[in-house]
Amino acid sequence: MGAEVAILGVGMHPWGKWGRNFVEYGVHAAREALRDAGLEWKDVDFVAGGDTIRNGYPGFVAGATFAAALGFRGNQVMSTYGACATGAQAIQAARAQILAGLAEVALVVGADTTPKGFFAPAGGDRQDDPDWLRFRLLGATNPVYFGLYARRRMELYGATERDFAEVKVKNSRAGRHNPNARYRKAFTVEEILASPMVSDPLRLLQICATSDGGAALVLASEGFARRHQRKAPRLGAVATVTPTYPNTVIEMPNFATDSAAGAPPPDTPFRDAIARGAYEQAGLGPEDLDLAEVYDLSTALELDWYENIGLCKPGEAEKLLRDGDTALGGRIPVNPSGGLGAFGEAIPAQAIAQVCELTWQLRGQAGPRQVEGARVGLAVNQGLFGHGSAVIVRA
Repeated sequence: MGAEVAILGVGMHPWGKWGRNFVEYGVHAAREALRDAGLEWKDVDFVAGGDTIRNGYPGFVAGATFAAALGFRGNQVMSTYGACATGAQAIQAARAQILAGLAEVALVVGADTTPKGFFAPAGGDRQDDPDWLRFRLLGATNPVYFGLYARRRMELYGATERDFAEVKVKNSRAGRHNPNARYRKAFTVEEILASPMVSDPLRLLQICATSDGGAALVLASEGFARRHQRKAPRLGAVATVTPTYPNTVIEMPNFATDSAAGAPPPDTPFRDAIARGAYEQAGLGPEDLDLAEVYDLSTALELDWYENIGLCKPGEAEKLLRDGDTALGGRIPVNPSGGLGAFGEAIPAQAIAQVCELTWQLRGQAGPRQVEGARVGLAVNQGLFGHGSAVIVRA
């Protein structure tokens, strides 16, 4: 492997519904990450900000917004938006600057203040915008898609509502130990199946909420880390792939596709390609993982990700879950942070928060949710409009 980037510091603002400006959450997380790295704001060469589209113009220029809040000092800066892959794109930008020799220390920050209820499209009439169309023509909120994916899994592989509930049980048992999680309660199968139906077959406790929160990383070159005698986890890979035409699975915000009628499907479906890109960069495979953080917008979707990242073959995720392999203490714990079910969505911060969790795990600092002997971890998610996001961290 070539040169890698050291993760010197990580920091978060706890998830919740705090009702404050997103900048407060990002600055809190940034200061925590700098403190964790043993560095000061003046040591940072480059700032990568993850944009939020809900917080006015400052949200669209998050890199400069966070730099201004910390105190402008002439840093190089950029801002990026890729829906739920925003944080990974910000990480990728900072990593590229460091590997190119254009910066030694970079700060990556993402934060969000979200509305009550489910995410809605931006205002105005835009009949050529597929996200606008899926809301206005179908009323298809995100949970509608989650329910359709769950039904697909039930039809293809025989998944049950109890399987989906067991994912929540597993993640809530881990999330209750996470001081940054919004929901810190261990749920039973009975409590989950008694919660209100939202998008059949998914119930309220099986769908992630919208949340406020922030996360930050301090990244540095290997040379900087050596000179400062810092032994730190490394970024082994960052993959931000897009789908390959034709994408035969209907992904948000689309609600129809027949592309495969005119062209053969790709060898690797989109979600499979996200993790595969990271494995190829890092020279690793799923067999090398000690843990994974996956994008559990719903409990059913977590099962799909087991297969997408290569932990098992299609149709075998339920067995992996039932055998306890993905629980704390199992062969390959998934979402030891508690996942989005415990946190909710703070979109620009999500991928960064996943890397925070991997870093704490690889340092052995995760407390009661610690994965014993963790050396390699994968974080994976997916952003609207075809944004892949996968990060591999190794000790």
